[in-house]
This record gives sequence, structure tokens and C-alpha cells, in this order.
Amino acid sequence: MANVLDTAKYILDKTGAVSAWKLQKLCYYAQAWSIAWTDEPLFEEDFEAWRNGPVCPALFYQHRGKFTVKPEDITGKPDELTEDERDTIDTVLAHYGTWEPYKLREQTHSEEPWKKARHGLPVDASCNTVITKDSMGVYYGAL
Repeated sequence: MANVLDTAKYILDKTGAVSAWKLQKLCYYAQAWSIAWTDEPLFEEDFEAWRNGPVCPALFYQHRGKFTVKPEDITGKPDELTEDERDTIDTVLAHYGTWEPYKLREQTHSEEPWKKARHGLPVDASCNTVITKDSMGVYYGAL
């Protein structure tokens, strides 16, 4: 199975440099829609319900301190992704790829998996509760 860094590297190879926020949200949506469409995650790593939306800590530590993340900043191996996984990511990029980071943040804040993981915390409160893959599958699978 590929990992989150493989997914992030694939996205960056397709999009070029993007903000750290945007990269996190694109990886989140790739994971969410993979689960919804195939009942299988793209990768094992989890996302947490941080104040600025879903964040995968394993990816965060790769780009920590960078506002803009370039393909060379991520050590992933896109060749680890199957053709079907690349198709899923490409579909996510076709839909969300042109969205601004703040729009992606607002979108994730309006959706049940992030809100449920935060248990009603104020938007500006710190939180590291995992957004479960089950909650992602149920929510996005019902759309």
C-alpha cells in the first residue's frame, strides 16, 4: 500500500508547488473519496481535526515550516500508487485542484467528519483527535 507521502508527491508532481494547507486538504480529499468509492483507503496514515482543517501529521512533519511546498520537498514515491489510485487522485484534483486554500479549509470545516472529531470545540481551539476513516467513508459515501 502506498503512503501519504507517495500521494502528496503525486499531487505535487501534477500541480507544482502549492501551499501547505492546500496540499493537506487535497490529500485528505483523495483519502476520503478513495474510501467512499472503493471502501479502501489510499494510505494508512490518519488525519487529525486541527483548527485549520484536516492535517496528516506524517505529511506535516515533511513540510513543517514551509508555507509553499514544492515537489522536491516531499520524499514520496508516486510509483507506489496503482493506476486506480492515480485515477482517484486525478478526479479529486480535477474537482478541488483549482480551489484556493481558504475555500478548501471552509469546505472541510462544514463537513461532518472534521466537525464530529472536534466534538463541538471552537474553531480556533487546538485539537489532535483523529478523523476516522469510518466517518470519512460514511459521510462521503452518502454524498
